[in-house]
Amino acid sequence: MQDNGITPSQTVGPFFKYGLTPNGEYEWNDAFTNSTITPDVSGERIRIEGRVLDGDGVVVPDCMLEIWQADAQGRFADPQDKRALPNASFRGFARCGTDKDGNYSFDTIRPGSVPDADGKPQAPHILVAVFGRGMLRHLYTRIYFSDEAGNAADPVLALVPADRRATLIATREAGNGVYRLDVRLQGDNETVFFDV
Repeated sequence: MQDNGITPSQTVGPFFKYGLTPNGEYEWNDAFTNSTITPDVSGERIRIEGRVLDGDGVVVPDCMLEIWQADAQGRFADPQDKRALPNASFRGFARCGTDKDGNYSFDTIRPGSVPDADGKPQAPHILVAVFGRGMLRHLYTRIYFSDEAGNAADPVLALVPADRRATLIATREAGNGVYRLDVRLQGDNETVFFDV
């Protein structure tokens, strides 16, 4: 019997785009879209845009990102959050795939501050999971906002070395409610990913 080496590990991708990120490209009920906006949502509507880049700075055209966030009052659409939800249909979850140029976008609302496990307030942020080909596990990160004064006291952001924090902070474009943040999977200016 010849030994041909180790059997390759299963990776998170490629994934079936027609089932996970349809966005109207296929005959499908878009159960997951890139928008968290619901009819009864309150709060500042924003858009988050960016690209996903690999370790060589090349765009990743077949990546998937998921976001999960609190509403504008800092409440999660989760049974563990026992506070009343003023936005009854707000899910706080969205998913999108990158396009051929590595672009992604989410239409959402700016989240409110939520407490950490010790009850300390966290700066408004959005949780992000990144899935892609060649990855053995998906990656977790956060999106913070460049115009948020609370970033300076955020307990999670304080754990990140000062010279790496910019990889988590989306920059607001002038006057249009759009924030921009590129996700770099490796290499120079690699996005900070959290071990959860």
